[in-house]
Amino acid sequence: MPQLKCFKDDNALNKYVMEKSLRQTKAQKGLMEATLKHPDNIMLGDPIVLQLTANLIRTIKAKKVLDVGVYTGASALSAAIALPDDGKVFALDITDEYVKIGRPFWKEEGIEHKIDLILAPALETLDKFIANGESGTFDFAFIDADKPNYDNYYEKCLILIRSGGIIAIDNTIWHNSVVDGSIPYGMVEWANAIKELNDKLKDDQRINISYLTIGDGLTLCFKNCYTEC
Repeated sequence: MPQLKCFKDDNALNKYVMEKSLRQTKAQKGLMEATLKHPDNIMLGDPIVLQLTANLIRTIKAKKVLDVGVYTGASALSAAIALPDDGKVFALDITDEYVKIGRPFWKEEGIEHKIDLILAPALETLDKFIANGESGTFDFAFIDADKPNYDNYYEKCLILIRSGGIIAIDNTIWHNSVVDGSIPYGMVEWANAIKELNDKLKDDQRINISYLTIGDGLTLCFKNCYTEC
């Protein structure tokens, strides 16, 4: 069976795991419900994945987070909740069309001041951070945007993340296409980009890696280089 996000899966085990572990605030539940009404709701981050990344943000005492691909803002909301009051999520997207769904829930949660929404191509924004001397100053990055650019996002985030920081890459199973050869939605380029990145990350000595089969696949990259990457 294809790997599915927990909100798309009737699997009894997934339901049990959600029931016994998922902790969402009222605003998080509200944003999830609002997003699921949208026809493109498959882009919503799996709440089990977002809870894990939030816990990692807390564990490493992150204060500066990159959110590459915002959609309705569930990942930015989750990260902002996990941050201290002086923390900041830099949420990168090319449009606020979908973010408008999430903004009221950011405000309801009282964390809107922790989110800096930057509307521009993410690669341009990441390059600006690098040019501004912010390399090695971010603690955590969550990549969940257009798949053909995943490798580019990864490389730039690796420059921006500090040693000991974490890059979380979502959708690295990509609807099981990495194992069964299926191409969801006819997106050949997207499926191939995921496969190529998976091949690269396996042997990338700049990171330690954990490849998890939760949601649609989550790859955790722990930056282990203490010299320039």
